[in-house]
Amino acid sequence: MPANKKHLTQSTLHKTLKVTAAILGGYLLTLAVHLCLSLIIPKDELIMTMAFSGFILWPGLMILAFLAKNGWKVWGLYLLLSFIFLIPVYLKYYL
Repeated sequence: MPANKKHLTQSTLHKTLKVTAAILGGYLLTLAVHLCLSLIIPKDELIMTMAFSGFILWPGLMILAFLAKNGWKVWGLYLLLSFIFLIPVYLKYYL
């Protein structure tokens, strides 16, 4: 049975933003989270942690991107969270 058209995104721009936010934004946020974790967890253990948690976090973020109504808000949220997680990394290694 096909989906009800009133619940689907009509705008091509928002569809494109959701897809790019799901793939690129989710990957960026996943990397930012794991870089922030590298400040706490030793590097050897982090590689093993990232091997499993990265494959859980990234698809989870992809699903969340498609649940949102507005693609701009998803991109804004993913970029904001990425910058928040990257601030401690920047402060440790570049200052």
